[in-house]
Amino acid sequence: MRVLLIGANGYIGRFVADRLLADPAVQLTALGRGDDADVRFDLATGSPGALTRFLDAVHPGVVVNCAGATRGGARELTRHNTVAVATVCEALRRSSCSARLVQIGCGSEYGPSQPGSSTAEDAVPRPGGPYGVSKLAATELVLGSGLDAVVLRVFSPAGPGTPAGSPLGRLAEAMRRAMQSGDGELKLGGLGVQRDFVDVRDVARAVHAASLSAAQGVINIGSGRAVRLRDAAAVLARVAGYGGALHELDSPAVPLRSTIGHPRTDADHAAPVAYPYPDGCGSWQQADVRTARDRLGWRPRINLEESLADIWMEAACRI
Repeated sequence: MRVLLIGANGYIGRFVADRLLADPAVQLTALGRGDDADVRFDLATGSPGALTRFLDAVHPGVVVNCAGATRGGARELTRHNTVAVATVCEALRRSSCSARLVQIGCGSEYGPSQPGSSTAEDAVPRPGGPYGVSKLAATELVLGSGLDAVVLRVFSPAGPGTPAGSPLGRLAEAMRRAMQSGDGELKLGGLGVQRDFVDVRDVARAVHAASLSAAQGVINIGSGRAVRLRDAAAVLARVAGYGGALHELDSPAVPLRSTIGHPRTDADHAAPVAYPYPDGCGSWQQADVRTARDRLGWRPRINLEESLADIWMEAACRI
């Protein structure tokens, strides 16, 4: 099976590449903006016609699009997340290869949800920021393209390679600095939000499964369980061996002693959020992942503690 992977150097794309390369039945070609790509091509500025000519030459059976931007203004996000996908869809429509498209979407497309609920694929998307809007527009382009296509809506990816600027990456960096300087107290803000974290290696497994399946439409990829960021901080402190006290800036009188799976107190539930989580999804997000199980045969395998341990290992090695 010939697979064209777009965005192989990105956070998710690197693990998708590793997963596909481990399959002896896959012949992988990487397309991207970097020098190490097999083919250099910028989706945001390149023409559909140029991409069509390449598709006709390589003739892939599957195109996996992991490219995109998570930061920047609305114009930049639209260019890299929406216009780029329009280029891919138009090139595939013009091409003679009849390739299947696996598009990486995100949970931010749904926007805020009711605390305690699980978001299924039939939920009406109401993205709360320009990133979610740009990704939702890309999903709509894919679904309306008439192509053999599936969109994997990935919730909050975690694990090795987690960007230092992400909430979990910033958390690990703050803890590293506290341990390096010998601080016995670490003050953190915005830990009241709850997110559905899924390991990036499990995401890569889902992409591989989607490439081989006939499933179409939208499929959620998550753990199916919301976790408070403060609980993730407590687990990170344990795997890091940090013995200091963790305090929330938005609730400074309440030390962080809870861990994943432990009962939460009324104070935990009442703690306000001082700094919004930057995905426009409010205080709660949890995926309904039954479709991934039923249509892809996929379930998450790696727990959050292992993901956090890998994040910490990388942060601890940073000078």
